[in-house]
Amino acid sequence: MSTIAEFRLPTEDTALSVALERAPDATVELEPSVSKTLPCLWISDADRETVESALEADPTVESFELLVETETDRRLLYDITFGEEAQRVWDELLDEGGSLLEATATAGWWQIRMRFLDREELCETNDRLVEFGVNADLRRITELTDDSRTHTRLTPEQQEALSAAFEHGYFEIPRQISMEELAAELGISHQALSERLRRAYETLVDAELQPASDRPNS
Repeated sequence: MSTIAEFRLPTEDTALSVALERAPDATVELEPSVSKTLPCLWISDADRETVESALEADPTVESFELLVETETDRRLLYDITFGEEAQRVWDELLDEGGSLLEATATAGWWQIRMRFLDREELCETNDRLVEFGVNADLRRITELTDDSRTHTRLTPEQQEALSAAFEHGYFEIPRQISMEELAAELGISHQALSERLRRAYETLVDAELQPASDRPNS
């Protein structure tokens, strides 16, 4: 049974601790993909000079190359090569066949979401991280059952975001919580929350407008 796991890992045990100390407002996010290797990283909320100075000072970074710079939302896409020890952490994460779905680093922590074939692979990965000296904090485990896939097209993260938004009064008029505050409650970036909510809205609207004859189990 496929398993989704969410980890929280300290940057000081993994990568980019120094860089995020030198660029404290920056958020690092994995380029969206489902990967068994570490894709490129988006860095937002910091200017290019600050980011590159921070990367140069970080001992876990071996080299980096700017690939894309967006002017509208201050985002920078980098191809980053990590040093041997930092790269080993990512290798330990992905060694047992796990797929990296999402990774965000800010304020001293990596928030990581992964898919494993089963819970046994997840446990083996967690044990390896601990043995390697990484203070791995396993925050949530979600089993992807056939029943859950039948009744909703929302991802676990989208369901979590919608539930939290409803619980904290985000949909009330006037709103009882800002998106920034809600993102902090969930431990993710403002941009990541915005994307999850947008995709959840699209999924719900699409399901509502879909002809009844085309709906699953109709």
